[in-house]
Amino acid sequence: MPGIDECLLEVMQLPGARGAALVDWTSGLALGTAGESPGGDHETAAAEAAELARLAAEHRAFAPDDPENSVADPPVEDVIISNRDSYHVLCFVRTSFDSSVFLHLWLARVEGNLALARIRLGEMTGRLVLG
Repeated sequence: MPGIDECLLEVMQLPGARGAALVDWTSGLALGTAGESPGGDHETAAAEAAELARLAAEHRAFAPDDPENSVADPPVEDVIISNRDSYHVLCFVRTSFDSSVFLHLWLARVEGNLALARIRLGEMTGRLVLG
């Protein structure tokens, strides 16, 4: 069971990974970072990504039609944003407490494989140990 640093190092092994951060979407704070940061500042990138994650997590329009879905769990698994040269994948981490954490991967479009990244991020977040 990897901790934050081990998880981020594993994420950076993905083909095309430019940078990664584990972010608390309620506060916008980066709990850990690795590699480069979009815009050159990990804290600013974390705060901006947290705004997007918060929008997806707090609006029930994105929730599955599942009455047993816990309010504590974000209704989405991940958010993908693409631009001309990269992808940003925000993968929510399920935790035993409030599930307010996500993994942000900045992936180069040419070298990266978005499908592989989504699968691997899902696996990694399932094994991540916080605390």
